[in-house]
Amino acid sequence: MKKLMLLMSLVLVTYSSFSQTVTNQNPIQADTIVPLKVPTAKLVIKDLLKGDGAIIELEELQKVIILTNEKIALKDTIIYTLNSKITNLDYIIKQKEEQFKLEREKSESLLKEIKAERRKTFLYKVGTYVGLVATGVLLVK
Repeated sequence: MKKLMLLMSLVLVTYSSFSQTVTNQNPIQADTIVPLKVPTAKLVIKDLLKGDGAIIELEELQKVIILTNEKIALKDTIIYTLNSKITNLDYIIKQKEEQFKLEREKSESLLKEIKAERRKTFLYKVGTYVGLVATGVLLVK
């Protein structure tokens, strides 16, 4: 019981420290309310709304700028990839042209060899017939 009485007395003594009323003795530090006329208050509200709107607009514009920069970076990578593909295709075209040139040279050399072999066979045939006719003439005499 003594403890309860001691507790009650402490609560009553310290009641002002737990109260929810403002106990501000210094009027300079207290929040002051400045009365404004209605037209001035309307202008203040408009300015506050414009400022809040400008902040929101700035945030949205920053997001748009970030997205635009990401799109530009993506387009740059696409352009680089396409340029590398063009370079690779040009290289392939050059290699194919060289292959066609080599094949053309091979076919021309083969045609020359075929012509040479045809001349040789023609000469062998002519020589054979001349030899047969000469042998026949020599045998007849």
